[in-house]
Amino acid sequence: MNKKSLPKAIFLMGPTASGKTNAAISLLQDYPIELISVDSALVYKGMDIGTAKPDAETLKRAPHHLIDLIPPTEAYSAANFRTDALALMSDITARGKVALLVGGTMLYFKALESGLGNLPEANQAIRDKLDLEAKAVGWPTMHQKLASIDPETAARLMPNDMQRIQRALEVYEVSGETMTALYARQTSDPLPYHMLKLALVPSDRKVLHQRIALRFEQMLADGFINEVKDMLIQYPSLTADTTSMRCVGYRQALMYLNGEYDDVELQDRGIFATRQLAKRQLTWLRGMDDVQTVDCINEIEIKESTNQLVKLFLS
Repeated sequence: MNKKSLPKAIFLMGPTASGKTNAAISLLQDYPIELISVDSALVYKGMDIGTAKPDAETLKRAPHHLIDLIPPTEAYSAANFRTDALALMSDITARGKVALLVGGTMLYFKALESGLGNLPEANQAIRDKLDLEAKAVGWPTMHQKLASIDPETAARLMPNDMQRIQRALEVYEVSGETMTALYARQTSDPLPYHMLKLALVPSDRKVLHQRIALRFEQMLADGFINEVKDMLIQYPSLTADTTSMRCVGYRQALMYLNGEYDDVELQDRGIFATRQLAKRQLTWLRGMDDVQTVDCINEIEIKESTNQLVKLFLS
């Protein structure tokens, strides 16, 4: 089938602090689009400051689907996202509009575009066993263990990326096969849309790092630590191992509240973790096909370039 005969959809991707939300809202003012959030942190209620969630006034003016879905005690997966996003896209298309999917959770974009591999479901007993092992030897050592089993997957992960290292080891223990092998046998389930894939990327990485530092400092000034304190009161079962608390910034805030970090270390570690997230996001983007990049350093250029590309795509 000719792709151009399919309904249209837009991906607007980029690393954290690249200006994706503002760019999407700007496009919303000029084109018949609806916004779908592609962010694994924004699905959680009450996690507002630390996720840079658009405020209530912004969401009223520019509604985003898939924000504030569940409490932070629950989990939300790439499979959940794909199911929800496909249903929303179908509904948006039926109403004569175009879905614009905006965010930085690259695994969600991949799952939506290509489908999901035949990976086993989560096994809590094995996760608990891996957590105990990690507490004894540390996640960098667990990363080395993964490298000996599945070097390709390990090469994509940072040594402290607890969640993904744990998942890769869990998949191997449950199935006896590596994630690399399972993905290689994945049955393609392509997205039935003609897509425009836009990525906001920095021409100067140092400028992005400066934005990340300023954003984290502003989060702290806006009451991020009090937000986490309130969450712990409302949801006393939250720990550093809860899926929501693995989001960048929240783990560091929990460790600060536990007395493991002082104010300076909290800020340093939070900024460093966010920079590492941005690095992973940019690595994902470099591996994607048919992506049109826009320099995110200049806000005027973002607006003009994304507008021009979307106008051409929708014409």
